Amino acid sequence: MTNSRQVAGSRQQLRDLDALGVPATDARVYTALLGHPRTRAVDLVEQCGLSAQQVARALSRLTASGMASRVPGRPARYLAAAPDIALGALAAERAAELRSARAAIEDLMAVHREASRFTHPAELVEVVTGSENIDVRVRRLQDEARTQIRGFDRPPYVSVPGENLDPERRRLKAGITYRVIYDREAIAVAGRLRNDILVSGTHGERSRVRPQLPIKMVMADEEVAVIPISSSPHVVDAAYIIHASALLDALVTLFEAEWDRAVPIAEALTDPAPDRDPETTTLLTLLAAGQTDAGIGRALGWSPRTTQRRVQRLMTELNATTRFQAGMNAKARGWL
Repeated sequence: MTNSRQVAGSRQQLRDLDALGVPATDARVYTALLGHPRTRAVDLVEQCGLSAQQVARALSRLTASGMASRVPGRPARYLAAAPDIALGALAAERAAELRSARAAIEDLMAVHREASRFTHPAELVEVVTGSENIDVRVRRLQDEARTQIRGFDRPPYVSVPGENLDPERRRLKAGITYRVIYDREAIAVAGRLRNDILVSGTHGERSRVRPQLPIKMVMADEEVAVIPISSSPHVVDAAYIIHASALLDALVTLFEAEWDRAVPIAEALTDPAPDRDPETTTLLTLLAAGQTDAGIGRALGWSPRTTQRRVQRLMTELNATTRFQAGMNAKARGWL
């Protein structure tokens, strides 16, 4: 008796054959022949639920294409060719067509990008409203990036920090470079450093930190950027979508300038100097970024007393009287 799993499997097989360009009736007859070799046309009518005329036409096409053959003798019986032979060539043909289609898409995108440079200025900047719509555009931006993602990361957030780990990891595996600069307030979010930023670093994200970032932004290549707009300190309810233009070029320049001034995070923390523990290296990075005691405590899960004690001990070791001096002295010694 045919069970529901077999029925579902048969339907999937028919869809797969349809993807290879095999007509639905031909696919039904071919799969029936695979399961019942040397079958008569009259039996295929019953097995496939088709008319005699439909089966006859399907068998004619299948034998002409080499997917089936007629067995010598009377009455006429039919035998399906092995799938690797019958369908292998079709699959290779479809793969070649897909490669050609991808190449055509790239060519069309080049035309589109060139034309976009001469479009009306009002079309170079979109305004998107609603947190869900913003999240969709950011994810699409990541999926469409060809070489690099750049980002300024600071609160507030449309999605829960850490939700982007899987999409980012997938794109990193695909060879996309991620460079992200974090505002010190982003690092001060409880658990963000350990459970998000450092995890991203182990998968290849290059991250740095600045005391303060001018804007929040994510950018794909030199093609498009999303800049969220906050109506309050805790809500992102709109965003600018900036397309290729002089404005986007300025944002690229801004990012690179901030990147040069920023303090590396993941590189130092995932590969600390042998004579210092990871927590000390983390503390050094946060100090160099201008993080406050409260921010350091939240980032590392320390009490105020522990934070003050560790900061004072480290500044004494570095012979520094200010946090900025501690960061500079640590850099000079090669600790960062």
